[in-house]
This record gives sequence, structure tokens and C-alpha cells, in this order.
Amino acid sequence: MTSIINTITRMRPKLALLCTLMLACCCLAAPAQAEYVTNDALHLGIISVATNRVNPLTPVEREFMSVTNLMYEGLMSIDDEYKPQYCLAERYSYTNSGKTWFFYLRDGVTFHDGTPLTAHDVVATVQEILRLAKDDSSTNKGRYSTLQYFIKSIEASDNKTVVITTNRNNYGFLYAMTFPILKADEVQADNPVGTGPYYLDMYDFSSYLLLSCYTGWWQNLPDYRQVLVSLYSTNRELISGYEYSNVDAILTRAITAAQYRTGVTSYNIDYRTTQLETLMMNNGSYELKDVRVRQAIRYMLDLDDIVNNVYYGMVTRTDTPLIPGTWTYWSENDAQQFNKQRAMELLNEAGWTDYDENGVRTTVRADTGKLARMHLRFYVYEEQENSVRVEVANRIADALMQVGIECKVETLTYKEARDKLKAGSYDLCLAAFNIDFTPDPGYLLISGNNCNYMRYKSTEMDNLFKTLRAAQEESAYRAALQSIQTLFWNDCPFVCLYYRNGSVLTRKMFTDARDVREPEVLRGIETFKKKKCKSAGT
Repeated sequence: MTSIINTITRMRPKLALLCTLMLACCCLAAPAQAEYVTNDALHLGIISVATNRVNPLTPVEREFMSVTNLMYEGLMSIDDEYKPQYCLAERYSYTNSGKTWFFYLRDGVTFHDGTPLTAHDVVATVQEILRLAKDDSSTNKGRYSTLQYFIKSIEASDNKTVVITTNRNNYGFLYAMTFPILKADEVQADNPVGTGPYYLDMYDFSSYLLLSCYTGWWQNLPDYRQVLVSLYSTNRELISGYEYSNVDAILTRAITAAQYRTGVTSYNIDYRTTQLETLMMNNGSYELKDVRVRQAIRYMLDLDDIVNNVYYGMVTRTDTPLIPGTWTYWSENDAQQFNKQRAMELLNEAGWTDYDENGVRTTVRADTGKLARMHLRFYVYEEQENSVRVEVANRIADALMQVGIECKVETLTYKEARDKLKAGSYDLCLAAFNIDFTPDPGYLLISGNNCNYMRYKSTEMDNLFKTLRAAQEESAYRAALQSIQTLFWNDCPFVCLYYRNGSVLTRKMFTDARDVREPEVLRGIETFKKKKCKSAGT
């Protein structure tokens, strides 16, 4: 498997998410596949409307990644504590102050067609990732495009040794080594072979995928020898398929899962996606250039209310861009709290003290001597899978009006909102970011970076990232991340709201579930033992 999914090899029973998937007896497969599917196959349902290939190097739908990660593996994996661990590489070493890395491949690893894994396959895979990342004609360069910021050059010194010269010689480099490895002559194929516990046996991208156990896998063989994945076009159809027992379990991250699941007799396990919801703030606008105003806005966000009553608990709150529950996360404040009194004090300190006839705060601008109103341009874009984002924006606007901050909420298309952010022609904007596996949010916070839509500039923050990117040991890396998050909280360049959650709906849950992260939902499936299904009502 690839990236984080690789940690399946070290799964402990108590940590197994897919114990939740070893549930009711698998229903009969669709007639077209019935003769090929065993009675004890695990039958899953996911959303897929655009997938027509299974190459993990190119963009695929997020739930679909959870499936493909059963077929491909990387040099490294990420364990339950979100730390790098060996996978297809049995060890590594580095020289030249961490600028040159050597990865030594395991013996006995073969692709699904029986050919042995070599260092040349790793090199070819990386070269294809870098080619895609540098393709200016592509608007979506795939999940692993950040590899271009780490790798300066790569070569195979022999069949078992990969030599990489790095641009960033730090501990975070190991996270980038979780990319999926493909056979050298298939890196551009629609359905390339991998080295994982399952291979793509049969498929019809309009309806299903059938994964079968690869008997040559280098680890203990899966107990579930087949996984049948049914593909649905909408969440309503997905939920319906589950309700009518067409599938054993379903994976979904949309808010509609929470809206529907209350009517389904089942267990559910929520998993954290890598999508971070934020309230962007333009630090360059006159109203928001004062950190006290930005902090006041943060104090007026009643996130508990939004989480419970808008998102139905389908989000994980966070104070910083780092992922809560991992070793990288640091919060001195233990979640930002709603505090209207403190917000009013900060606005007064910033000089926004007077009110006009409509209850909006005003001040006399020092640069022009003219009266200015606290009126903010607030943009939001809609998404089918996050239909409540507009409601969240309106709740925030209503809350800010309580302390004299007037907001005009305007709904835009995604492209329109992106153009506003790039141009800096906004004050507030609800926006989401896909956070990379590597714990390094510099692309959001370093002065002048292309995703620093806030126009945030801090020499201190820039220097902290230099320290981070020079840290080769875990302890030094952690210390730098802690300092970055502390400064982030104090400067408040924007507000981190929450990470979106997905949900696994199942009919039986056998053991405790661990903290689950996307795209790890299926991680550990091959380690599970089949259990007898209980009849309904038992």
C-alpha cells in the first residue's frame, strides 16, 4: 500500500478500524459478478463519479484512494502515532548533513505480476511524479506533487539501493517517502500493478471493483481474500444501498452522511480527512491589519455551536494548521473559546470604539483622517459535499454583528473565490485546504508563498520555518513545530476552524476503534480474521 496505509503490517487488533467492517454477512454480489465473488467477501460502498483508471499517481477521488491504497505501497509508511516507519524500505541512512539519502529495499518483494521490486521502479515512479508536478498544462497534479520540493535528484546505485539528493534536508522528508511505487514500465498505465495485499481482479468503473488477494505478498496473507467495492454516484444512493443491505459497510466524508445516518440501524466510526476548513483573513486590508481585530473575530466564533448544530459533529476542531491528535499538534489554549467580552475589549483597544446609527463600529483613519466603518467583504463558495458552508458563513456574520462588525456575505463559485483570494480583494473568506501528509504548513505561512492568501508577513515566522526545515531529528522538528504553532496563535493570520470528518457506517463493531485518518480507512483489512455474523436482533 502507499503512504499511510502501509502501517497495516503493524496493526494491533484493538486498533483495527476495519473490525468495524467485519460485520454482517456479505450480501450477494450483483449478478454480473456473482459467479466470481466468494460468499465471505467483504462488500464496501463508496462514492465515485469521475474515476476511470486506478493509477494512484494521478488525481483520483478521495474515497477511491482508500481503495487503491490496498494495492500500492511506499518506501515508508505512517504509523498510528503519525510517525514514519519502514515499509518497502527495510532501512535508510543519510550523509552530507542529510542532503543525500540512501534507501535499501526489502528482499522478496514482488509486484502483482510476479516481477521483483527494484530500485529502478522507485526511480521511474519518482520521475513520473516530478513530471506530473511540473506539467504546466495540468490543473490537478496529483496528491504527491509536493515531492518536487524535496527531491533534487534520484538514482539507483544498484537494484536494491535508491540514492536521493534533497532540496530539504529535514525529518519531514521521510513523510514524502510514502508515495506509491509502481512498476517502471507501467507508471503511466491506467491500471498499473503494485505490491500491496490486493490486486485489481475485475472492474467496471460505472459500478464496481473486485480486489483479490495477492498470494505473493511479502507479508501475512489477508484473511479476506476478496473485497468487492460498489460505486455509487450520490450519497443518497450510497445510504440507500446500505439501508437495503446491498453492501456491508459504506465510506463517506460528506455532511449528508451525518444527516442520513441517524435513520440507519448501524454503528458508525468517524474518521478525520485531510481537509482543513479555515476562515481566511486579509492581513493587508485596513480593517484587519491590526492583530487585535483578527483576534477579536476569533473570539466571536462559537465553534462548538457550529460543530454540533451545523456539522452534526462531522468535523474535528483545531487551533492550528497541524492535525489534532498527532505528535505534531500543539495548542496552548486547548481550543479557542467564544468570548464576546474579550472581543469587545480588543476592538476598543484597536481604536474601533464609536458606533454609527446602524450599530457598526467606526474609527478615524490615521492615514486619511476620514471616518471608516467596520464593514468586511465576506466571501464563501459552495460545495456539493459541504452544503452547509453558506450557513456557517451567515452564522459567523451574525455573531460579528453583535460586536459592531458588519459583514456582507456573498456566495461565489470556487473559481471566483480563488481569484478573489489570489488578488487580495477580500476581507474574510471561508476556504478549505488539503493538508499534505508532511507536517510543514509553510506554504500557508511563509511570506510571499503562493498559498499565503492572507498577505501575512513575519520575519520571525519565516525564520522558524528555516529552523524546521533544517531539523533532522524528531525532537528538533517537534520543537520547531511547537514554536510555529505558538506564534500562529499569537499573530492570528487566519483562523483554523476544523478538519472535516468522514464516516464508516457498519452493521457490527467488534472491538475498540483507533483514531482514524484519511485515506487510512481501509488500513489493516488484511490483518483481520473473519468472524461469524450474528443474526438480526442478536
